[in-house]
Amino acid sequence: MSAQPVSKIVIVGGGTAGWMAAAGLSRVLAGPRAPTITLVESEAIGTVGVGEATIPQIIGFNKLLGLDENEFVRETHATYKLGIEFVDWLRPGHSYIHPFGTYGLDMLGIEFHHFWLRGRELGDATELDAYSIAAAAGAAGKFYWPQSNNPKSPLSKLAYAFQFDASRYARFLRKRAEQQGVVREEGKVVEVMQDAESGFVTGVRLEDNRLIEGELFLDCSGFRSLLLGQALDVPFEDWSKWLPCDRAVAVPCTLAGEHQPLTRSTARPAGWQWRIPLQHRIGNGHVYSSAHMDQEAATDLLLANLDGDPLAEPNHLRFTAGHRERFWDRNVIGLGLASGFLEPLESTAIHLVQSSIARLLAYFPTTAFGGAEIDRFNAETAREYLDIRDFLVLHYKASERDDSEFWRYFRHLDPPEGLAEKIELFRSSGRVIREHEELFTEASWLAVMAGQGIEPQSYHPVAALLDDAETLQRLDHIRQVVAHAVSQMPTQDHFLAQQGSAIDASERLTR
Repeated sequence: MSAQPVSKIVIVGGGTAGWMAAAGLSRVLAGPRAPTITLVESEAIGTVGVGEATIPQIIGFNKLLGLDENEFVRETHATYKLGIEFVDWLRPGHSYIHPFGTYGLDMLGIEFHHFWLRGRELGDATELDAYSIAAAAGAAGKFYWPQSNNPKSPLSKLAYAFQFDASRYARFLRKRAEQQGVVREEGKVVEVMQDAESGFVTGVRLEDNRLIEGELFLDCSGFRSLLLGQALDVPFEDWSKWLPCDRAVAVPCTLAGEHQPLTRSTARPAGWQWRIPLQHRIGNGHVYSSAHMDQEAATDLLLANLDGDPLAEPNHLRFTAGHRERFWDRNVIGLGLASGFLEPLESTAIHLVQSSIARLLAYFPTTAFGGAEIDRFNAETAREYLDIRDFLVLHYKASERDDSEFWRYFRHLDPPEGLAEKIELFRSSGRVIREHEELFTEASWLAVMAGQGIEPQSYHPVAALLDDAETLQRLDHIRQVVAHAVSQMPTQDHFLAQQGSAIDASERLTR
């Protein structure tokens, strides 16, 4: 009565996406009747991995894999991450942090930030960062694990992620996946075999003429999109109108400067620069619009703004913001860059791979490849890309900068409809809405809208029910509690050493 289960899975491409899929699927799809999983990659083809920053959802993926966190941090030379610091985005000289976790303490049944807005009206000019344990600890270079068993502590509100070496991460996951039965085949794909009638992919032929056959194929071939884009010819939906950055140059450098558990994004005349501090080095990159800056100028700007000495030649990347019109077509699912690209402004690349793996497991097919499940997978994935796109556009649109043609472009750009509604609601009443359990929470939208200078004209009327003195006293008390908690936390470096997850000093690349 039922169709046959999938017995052969082929993953085309390694790197972060390929080995995440291999490790995740082999962990979950275990047992005597588990499908075989083969990953095809070529050492001759480089990966994009230039250093990765993540968001807290990766904690769930690590738990799924059964990883020991200390081993994971040590093997990937990772640091902890409590949020993203945005420098010069509102205007030159201004900065704010988009922290993980929440702000303050909700009171009288409404969100804390309405009382913060009330306090500003009463003359308390304290920035929002002071009410976030993640923002305050990140700025102070401190870290400690969340304390969920102590709800009265600000540490119960803490969330965290990681910053790690992408190449080391892929190798770490490869080891796990191979221990779980995944077979790696070395070789370059030169031909994609398809069924003449259905167009389903039946196998991939390698340079040495070997044929790797399968029933379900995961395209993790990066920007080349060998299966989804080239073989199946799935069109690409171009979002460069809203996100015109289409180039990046990346280079690692030696350790120097601050070593906070934060990713930093600094606005530049035609884009922005990332800084990702790892245990052994710093990852750096400059994302820019080629319509507003040429490659040489972009590279020079990056190299002039490194904290340490360059450790490699600059790596140049080209991309277009957007995604394939279908992420799952016939028996092929695109993961990572093979399915779409959104600039790493909010560190969402690994999450998009992770969420697609989870979605695949939820709608895992039989060999009948039911259309209803495929349609649902595609709709949910497209919605997630759209939500993230709008959040990214917010950073550019809500800015006072007009010091270059690039920034003036955004001043005249009409934002996507959903984003326009969110901005207007926050501006008029301080209310933050979160649609359909979208990736970014109310706290995230608040962080960026407030950080980017959107000033609400009012706040929730319930916030006015407290008298003025009590409002200011409560705000002061929350700040004191947060500051005290941060003062008791160890520095990130001390925490890493304490947990046994610090790398050997000889591995640290310093000036």
